[in-house]
Amino acid sequence: MPEPAEHFDLITMGRIGVDLYPLQTGVPLPQVETFGKFLGGSAANVAVAAARLGRDTAVITRTGNDPFGTYLHQQLKEFGVDDRFVTPVDAYPTPITFCEIFPPDDFPLYFYRRPKAPDLEIHTDELDFFAIRSTRIFWITGTGLSEEPSRSATLAALKARDKAGITVFDLDWRPMFWQDPETARPYYREALSHATVAVGNLDECEIATGVREPRACAEALLEAGVQLAVVKQGPKGVLAVHRDGTTAEVPPVPVEVVNGLGAGDAFGGSLCHGLLAGWPLEKTMRYANAAGALVASRLACSSAMPTESEVADLVARG
Repeated sequence: MPEPAEHFDLITMGRIGVDLYPLQTGVPLPQVETFGKFLGGSAANVAVAAARLGRDTAVITRTGNDPFGTYLHQQLKEFGVDDRFVTPVDAYPTPITFCEIFPPDDFPLYFYRRPKAPDLEIHTDELDFFAIRSTRIFWITGTGLSEEPSRSATLAALKARDKAGITVFDLDWRPMFWQDPETARPYYREALSHATVAVGNLDECEIATGVREPRACAEALLEAGVQLAVVKQGPKGVLAVHRDGTTAEVPPVPVEVVNGLGAGDAFGGSLCHGLLAGWPLEKTMRYANAAGALVASRLACSSAMPTESEVADLVARG
């Protein structure tokens, strides 16, 4: 039997799909001959990352009513993520995402989410508000705000949550999902007013706040309503600032990058793990950085999410 809803450590809400990654590195997509198939999507990956660390997780999302949707249910179960809130949409196919792999820092993504992705068909009246209110951490993404009815459902979930426990807004800016960046900012601001934690890179923070300098981003996110602002700076590491004045700025963990995609989701799942454990801010950031580095050193995203012992070992080594 699955865990009762009130026992979830983490529920994420947002994107899911199938990732098709080249099995050849440094080869342009037209010349790639073989691909690996993986569960993908930021919300799903964060749930997988936290599950790998021993947390009870679930994801609220939708797939197509097709074989790829069946595959995603199978993968969630294999990774230990509860799939009770994952429902089919007859009208749209399960999304597929391709990428190209040019280490160390070029990983173009090609999203096939048209005419519409099923995960944007989440309706308010289908949400389990008891589960959303009772989970220890609730995690939403910027992509969920890009179209209706997902936008209204995401905001309704945040309002029902009412900052109970920890509510994380993953800024998750994907410009191809929006007609105009300016249309995104009001929805980002509303989501921030209901969240307790905001996580994003400099591009995402700029969309949410209008500023780009890391410290200014953190201050703007705190002013928007969150208790903790986490600003990812790529090769410069991560800056985390809490409303109580606690600050942590930690460098990245050096690894040989194979595929940088998914590192942010590993960071997110590990961030949740540290927040649930009540760790000091700097320890949480170092742990999350290490988890992200491990995934960056591997080809896949979901299946590459590290275990607790793997992360602890990398942290201990430096």
